[in-house]
Amino acid sequence: MAILVTGGAGFIGSCLVRTLNDMGIEDVLIVDNIHDTEKWKNLRNKRYEDYIHKSALPEQISTLKGGISGVLHLGACSSTTEKNFDYLYQNNFVFSKMLWDFCYEMGIPFIYASSAATYGGGEAGFDDTVDIKKLQPLNGYGYSKQLFDLWVSRQTRRPPQVCGLKFFNVYGPNEYCKGSMASVLFHCFRKIKESGRIELFKSYHPDYADGEQMRDFVYVKDICKVVRFLMENPSVSGLFNVGTGRAESFLTLGRSIFKALGLPESISFIDMPESLRPKYQYFTKASMDKLRAAGYREPFFSLEEGTIDYVQNYLNRDFLIY
Repeated sequence: MAILVTGGAGFIGSCLVRTLNDMGIEDVLIVDNIHDTEKWKNLRNKRYEDYIHKSALPEQISTLKGGISGVLHLGACSSTTEKNFDYLYQNNFVFSKMLWDFCYEMGIPFIYASSAATYGGGEAGFDDTVDIKKLQPLNGYGYSKQLFDLWVSRQTRRPPQVCGLKFFNVYGPNEYCKGSMASVLFHCFRKIKESGRIELFKSYHPDYADGEQMRDFVYVKDICKVVRFLMENPSVSGLFNVGTGRAESFLTLGRSIFKALGLPESISFIDMPESLRPKYQYFTKASMDKLRAAGYREPFFSLEEGTIDYVQNYLNRDFLIY
């Protein structure tokens, strides 16, 4: 009986395959679209049974009946700048429904990635106990994730365990293949290595000084611990935030990288592109009460702690794979 991991060669997915291996699970089927990317590097130190191209899964999924014990659905188009909504709809919504139906028919757990992008500008807060019908995502990616969350909420025939995870600002090893969608931390590290300095956006909000825009930055190793907890507690179901419950600034992020590298700080501020200003979020912080109430007790890395581990043990070691 294997675990099916969609997006298993990507950032979070490959880290979860590592977690499965650490749990002694090597019967893993990886679904992804590696194509000509460098994502294959994320698999070199993993143990798994097979790789299935995502385009082949709809035809092959019927042959997997009886051989899958659970689905970790991390595969998605995660680009917040993707303009082709038809693609987002097929990839993030229709594909997810197919996996849901499979899990329901087989009676197996379904754990999937939602997104904090469903909260939009945060006018309704970042509380995972609110009525999700009130949320207004700001981009097509967030809306495609919201559509699936809403669809799930209407289903009466459900897999035995269903967990949707609203990831906040995730950073950490194995994200090197994400290009422009990699974390700000990753891009700042590269800037420091190239020039010894970084540039952060100026603030255009009177309540926030330059660099003091706040985010809930969550280390990917914490994501893996949460998913492991859910796998080991099959009675837990629900739509959960996965952040840290702390809002920390981009200035803290930048300073933490310099500290991790043992270099003097060199941070300046530049104009934010006008196209970003109307929809820019100045504050995000996940409410973590619902996950804690479900029994999750592990502490989360602070931004400085996560940065030091990421920089010293992965980024500054020639982008080591986790």
